[in-house]
Amino acid sequence: MGFPEQRPRRLRRTPVLRRLVAEARIGVDDLVAPLFVKEGIDAPEPVASMPGVVQHTQESLRKEVRVLADLGIPAVILFGIPARKDERGSSADDPDGVVQVALRNLRDDVGDALVLMADDCLDEYTDHGHCGILDRRGEVDNDVTLERYAAIAVAQADAGADVVAPSGMMDGQVGAIRAALDAAGHAETAILAYSAKYASALYGPFRDAAECAPRSGDRRGYQMDPPTPARRSRRPPSTWSRGPTWSW
Repeated sequence: MGFPEQRPRRLRRTPVLRRLVAEARIGVDDLVAPLFVKEGIDAPEPVASMPGVVQHTQESLRKEVRVLADLGIPAVILFGIPARKDERGSSADDPDGVVQVALRNLRDDVGDALVLMADDCLDEYTDHGHCGILDRRGEVDNDVTLERYAAIAVAQADAGADVVAPSGMMDGQVGAIRAALDAAGHAETAILAYSAKYASALYGPFRDAAECAPRSGDRRGYQMDPPTPARRSRRPPSTWSRGPTWSW
């Protein structure tokens, strides 16, 4: 057998060589801390399926964020669990809703020293546990849901969010939210959206933490189907979604 023309293993031989040629690096500046804040509790409540993770009170959340800021963590993202849920997820865009209260508190505490993100979805707030408004057939109505996402984004921006983060995988969610934010005078508020979120049991522990498991059915009709990755879309190339996940 002839000698291979390429020997890339040479550069993987020792830790210092691997360090020298590493193309991707993860540091504190790449981290965003997910935090859950719940109404109606007097002390943090542990999440059994995620050891070390708790549902915070407003006060314990403020203490945790101060610690994170002191550690140099650049951002947090908030998920809210309201005391009252209904079919529209009315608490999600209530000015006095759990996340909006938390955003105002944290903005007072940390100023601009830390990026405040907020999850823009309805599953934590609806009594049925789905990410959108249900139609008469019990299916998520995409376009009606966009109106709710837009209202939530404006409420979060009003409360001090630097970034709103739609996670429901509704078609057109970024465009609807961007238009609403701009119309409300929040042109500087950024959007961080899921570009691909798969219907997967891996989200089980998160649903425990956010108390948002669907009470009926599943999310396969609006989240990605694992056998059909986004990068293998059957649509013509001219209609593919291009660009970064971030929307400025």
